[in-house]
Amino acid sequence: MLRCRSAGESELELLAKWNHQLIEDEGHRNPMSEEELKSRMKDWLNGSYKCLVFDHAEKDVGYLLYREDSDKIYLRQLFVARDQRRRGFGKSMAQHCLDSFRSSEKRLTVEVLANNEAGIAFWRALGFRDYCLELEFPIEKSSKQGWNDA
Repeated sequence: MLRCRSAGESELELLAKWNHQLIEDEGHRNPMSEEELKSRMKDWLNGSYKCLVFDHAEKDVGYLLYREDSDKIYLRQLFVARDQRRRGFGKSMAQHCLDSFRSSEKRLTVEVLANNEAGIAFWRALGFRDYCLELEFPIEKSSKQGWNDA
């Protein structure tokens, strides 16, 4: 049986480690170290974010980080430990969230990197639908060329 608890200071090391793995797994550009991620997670938990840590058979298997706004609930991160994947934990964690927040009548939102095909398929399978697409113009940091330079 999958159980959850609210994360606290004692989980910060684990959450930072998992957050670092999530960044790697998604192919995210975030260059932060585990120590920086730990500090950021601490700030988030002392601010508007809440985090649930899930365990199965007394082994921590993943976490869900979210923030409740006036009009929506933003699911920022969902992560299942690498050695615990393909066992249905991610779906169960997300379903726990959906069941918990359904009565609030607020929109549930999640952002997924465009190149994270598995993540997109995961959230769509749970019933999430495309709402918007953010586009960016890639700028190389070493380039000093301006818009009018050709």
